Amino acid sequence: MAPAPIRGTWTKIAGSDRLKRSSQNLAVVGQQVYIYGGEVTARVPVDGALELINFNGSTAPTPRVGGATAVLDGVLYLFSGRGGLAMTPIEENGGIWKYTSSTGWEFILPKHPSASFPLGRSYHAATASRAEGLIYIHAGCPESGRLADLWSYNPKENVWIKLPDAPGASRGGSSICCFEEFQSKTINVARMNGYSGTEEIGGIIDIYSPRNHSWERVVFDPNGIEGPGPRSVGTLLTVRVEGKQYLFTMFGEGRPSPLGHAGAGRMWDDAWIFDIEEKSWQKVEWETIGPAPRGWFAADVIEIEGKDVVVLHGGLGEDNERLGDVWLLEFN
Repeated sequence: MAPAPIRGTWTKIAGSDRLKRSSQNLAVVGQQVYIYGGEVTARVPVDGALELINFNGSTAPTPRVGGATAVLDGVLYLFSGRGGLAMTPIEENGGIWKYTSSTGWEFILPKHPSASFPLGRSYHAATASRAEGLIYIHAGCPESGRLADLWSYNPKENVWIKLPDAPGASRGGSSICCFEEFQSKTINVARMNGYSGTEEIGGIIDIYSPRNHSWERVVFDPNGIEGPGPRSVGTLLTVRVEGKQYLFTMFGEGRPSPLGHAGAGRMWDDAWIFDIEEKSWQKVEWETIGPAPRGWFAADVIEIEGKDVVVLHGGLGEDNERLGDVWLLEFN
């Protein structure tokens, strides 16, 4: 028997010129949405203000685009990105920024300066594992080329650990998230999509098991029927619908612009749910008109009235214009 359709309802909750940007970060802490960084004009970072909240402290990260954030135990963590006149990766020697509403921004260098740490990069991916107390950083674009590495950061110990590289092509614009493995109930890291420098990547979910220190692959047909088409600069989130945990992906760039980072390619306008237990995809059916196609946006999950709701902000439209809208997606 085919599973019941999963439907989604979009609600636009905000939109302004001030919020227009792409390649930004969005993270949810409790009931508060944080938006940081990004660009309105290609390769020109917006200022270093943290949107939608008031914050304390005079120290803040330099303006940047293509950074990566994750939230762990109510603390927002930011790692690297690109910035400055040359728009090169911001190298902070393994340092990581942390933000809380009570203390503002704080820059933390690793406990052991001589130990290995991830290189500065942009268009990498980050996620947090509350069960393990770890932040994961994956792939992205260093000074030249692309990466396939995976690192964990332990805020309590203030140390980085190099983990096995992900299989397949090195890439930027990939997406990762943590989820609970169905049978063992342990935490795994899922990775999918990205851009290799020559093509958009699709058709595979790579899953890293911290317990086994190894990767496995789930292969599907990215034909838009059996699963989502190849893409980059989208999102990958863990959501609960009717008490069941799924992976969720949406939108992203399906064909790069010939202008590279200075232009907009073909963008997707779809969303998909992956059943972790059955290892199968379902396309989410819209019950309302939703956001325009886009890539280079930011998204996270917020809990509203006991239900997981996806919040989406901004990005780059197919007309190469930055977007300043904020939407909520509720599952029905």
